[in-house]
Amino acid sequence: MSQDQTDGGGPGTAPAGGGPPEYAELPAYAERVLDVADLIPPGRVMTYGDVAEWLGDGGPRQVGRAMALYGSAVPWWRVVRSDGTLLPSHELRALEHYRAEGTPLREASRQTEGHIPKLDMRRARWDGRSAGGVGGEGEEAHT
Repeated sequence: MSQDQTDGGGPGTAPAGGGPPEYAELPAYAERVLDVADLIPPGRVMTYGDVAEWLGDGGPRQVGRAMALYGSAVPWWRVVRSDGTLLPSHELRALEHYRAEGTPLREASRQTEGHIPKLDMRRARWDGRSAGGVGGEGEEAHT
């Protein structure tokens, strides 16, 4: 994984070198979560619950915890909340990645505080099976 993929930080507090110093190595579950995050194509996203379902283990909270602690090692912006809201305090960094990758967004209305867009989950969500482009024809949404 390259440094340009991660921009040197993620949604958690993990140092760029690989995690909290109290861990000698990456826990197995966290490693599996990060492997899935690495599979998500540019311009696509999976929810925390999607990742847990894909793994057949854990749930959204466990995936979120793994991403918070170790997510800086992968394209963390591609693992998201199911409602499409951007991760608090990381919105602007994530938004830069989404725009660079062409991830479908729903622009915020002027009444929305901060005018931060949301992800267009119908079009951006990746089912974990097809590696096609954004919102491709015939792709089945992962529910």
